[in-house]
Amino acid sequence: MLFDKQGNTVVITRESQSFDEFFKNFSTSYDQFKNDHIILNLFSLNKLKPVQLLEFLSFSKTHRNLKKSFVIVTDAIQVDDIPDELVVAPTLQEAFDIIEMEDIERDLDF
Repeated sequence: MLFDKQGNTVVITRESQSFDEFFKNFSTSYDQFKNDHIILNLFSLNKLKPVQLLEFLSFSKTHRNLKKSFVIVTDAIQVDDIPDELVVAPTLQEAFDIIEMEDIERDLDF
């Protein structure tokens, strides 16, 4: 896993490990990033299943309750196959745009 902190956002990128290894590593290191917005960059996984993304659901809910954004980057899954509780973007730039919009919404108490 690669970690790239940019301001109050950390981009966590999956390298060559399997999805299961990545999820395990993410789970054990989550506390390090719980005060930042999180972008999970899974773009390198082209055989990703919707059920795999659901493993991040509890982290996403917890993170959003802390008033922080949690965005997953992948284009391997159709948006219609993903529950509304998960925020998924097809590119890293769109993930940053989503975080910016969610920050504005939080500032305006939406």
